[in-house]
Amino acid sequence: MSTLRLSIPGISLGCDYNPEQWTPDVWREDVALMSEAGVDLVAVNIFGWSSVEPAAGQYEFDDLDEVIGLLHANGIKINLGTGTSSPPPWLTTLHPEVLPVAADGTTRFPGGRQAWCPSSPVFRDRAYDLVRHVADRYGDHPALALWHVSNELGCHNALCYCETSAEAFRSWLRRRYGKIETLNEAWGTAFWSQRYGDWAEIQPPRAALSARNPAQIVDFHRFSSDELLDYYRGETEILRARSAAPVTTNFMVTAHIRNLDYWSWAPEMDVIANDHYLDHRLGDPVAELAFAADLTRGLSGGAPWMLMEQAAGAVNWQPHNLTKAPGEMLRNTLTHVSRGADSVCFFQWRASAQGAEKFHSAMLPHAGTDTVAWREVLRLSATLDRIGEVAGTRVESRVAVLFSWDSWWSSEGEARPSQEVKYLDQVHATHRALRELGITADVVSPDADLSAYRLVVVPGLYMVGDLAAVRIADYVADGGHLLVTFFSGIVDERDRIRLGGYPGAFRDVLGVLAEEFAPLKPEQEVALTTGGTGTLWTERLRTTSAETIASYADGPMPGTPAITRNTFGAGTAWYVSTALDAVSLRDLTGDIAKNAGVELLALQPSGDVEIVRRTGDGRSYLFVINHGAAPVEYPVTGFDLVADQDIHGLLRVEGGGTAVVRENTNAEGGGTAVVQENTKRGDRS
Repeated sequence: MSTLRLSIPGISLGCDYNPEQWTPDVWREDVALMSEAGVDLVAVNIFGWSSVEPAAGQYEFDDLDEVIGLLHANGIKINLGTGTSSPPPWLTTLHPEVLPVAADGTTRFPGGRQAWCPSSPVFRDRAYDLVRHVADRYGDHPALALWHVSNELGCHNALCYCETSAEAFRSWLRRRYGKIETLNEAWGTAFWSQRYGDWAEIQPPRAALSARNPAQIVDFHRFSSDELLDYYRGETEILRARSAAPVTTNFMVTAHIRNLDYWSWAPEMDVIANDHYLDHRLGDPVAELAFAADLTRGLSGGAPWMLMEQAAGAVNWQPHNLTKAPGEMLRNTLTHVSRGADSVCFFQWRASAQGAEKFHSAMLPHAGTDTVAWREVLRLSATLDRIGEVAGTRVESRVAVLFSWDSWWSSEGEARPSQEVKYLDQVHATHRALRELGITADVVSPDADLSAYRLVVVPGLYMVGDLAAVRIADYVADGGHLLVTFFSGIVDERDRIRLGGYPGAFRDVLGVLAEEFAPLKPEQEVALTTGGTGTLWTERLRTTSAETIASYADGPMPGTPAITRNTFGAGTAWYVSTALDAVSLRDLTGDIAKNAGVELLALQPSGDVEIVRRTGDGRSYLFVINHGAAPVEYPVTGFDLVADQDIHGLLRVEGGGTAVVRENTNAEGGGTAVVQENTKRGDRS
């Protein structure tokens, strides 16, 4: 059994290693400890540029040779970075023109990371030359399992406003629109006398004295995503010409990074890999983790994927960097695995003694191996051994949540009805309701084929193209069930308002028409006739063919519909015109899902307990992850791979505990442990 074309059996465990920060005696100690911890895969040379090319054209690979040799001798595969993620000081000194420029026109200097302009031909030439040397040296190395292009592309430098980027933006616009008249129409440049007579007049949307052109800003986001993707393709072309190993880069599907449209990136990846860190700035970071995992699976087309980075404990870049409690690392990891990850890795192996990330946690902490953190790593490794047979199975879902980077960029523009309305808030709220009901949703593009789903959820899809709108309407007409939330369908792909009343693209399928928005102040709450409450948003809404399920009992629009249901063709479409309280949204979603014939795995809705199923080749695995303090019981018969015991009809998972049950589908007694195809992680003989 292989995982993600990595030639590693079972659920692989990996880490990011930066040997350039340590001496050779530490390398040997580290590799021995990696073997003890059962590490299968190590990412190296992620930030190695200045080590392997200390001066222009001067390449020194001896240290990297030794590290890779040590790993290979101990049976550990490598995830080899191309080393291009941050330029060395000699490059920015020789060529300061590669440095990125912010929206206010000021240059961003070296001292951090990613101090380079994605459009810079000088940077590309130097980076691609490095990639050629690395690929020539290691392209056929027996330890090579995966190529790691750059690192977290676009994390800091996705949007560059320099003159080089400006010219690249103009070229991108020429390809997209062909004629300057077409661009003027698309951007609505008749407004505020912005009409362009020549391509040379166009600039990136740099800082201005007032609100900027929103269509221009959205196109600049699209351009910036495409420009970095083009850079990725350049590295990939070099690697594939010199090596048969799969190629990828680490996505950042997370709540605070929104710069790249990964729907366009995903087809270019041999392996879908994601970096994810718990974000304690959010109200429910564990729920966001589950959403990110489902979205990553969506990017992978449902196939198993790779968690390239997560934290063993605290990160170092949030206002309050909270450590993980005992058992939390295992629960977080199994949440990713339950939702499709067949490889899980950490940043990083050994905690740094110096540098900006010296307070970032690692598998091997500053205090060494006589620590809770190290014992948690060993516990996780042993658990991944026991559940290795899950690898290769898939998560099957009959519910889809539509997600769009275009809508994220456009709905949070500078001049909008309410600055309090955030795209991800709506997305997270609907996904959290499904999760608490025990419904695992596929997170897919608005352009996806929806025919396999019984329920499609459309949260805050502000920007939607004509073809996607027709596809969604056809889905309902053919018998599908649809749930749409407010601020959806408002503009087309040019950011042009769909005239005739809101919610624009979805008026007919929903059977409603809103004359105007009526946002609420942050502290304001409205009551609904069903007993629930709403915040943030209301609308002057009327039904055209829909049935009113709930109305506003007070607020700016008393008596007007708040929740509606419409029969459209053979299907049903629901509309929610306010930010419902969590319980009301969950109850409504549960009713809609049951009417759509969707199975709810949760016996009682809960934010503390995750229940997810993976299936394949006649096998079925039920994951029960208890994030709460109280024990839970669940009816299932099979074999719990985590506890290594038979389950006869009722599974008990203690507070903070986990279970992965190989289900006995014929309900005849428990199973027996499957002999692992791979050696135990601590045995490298």
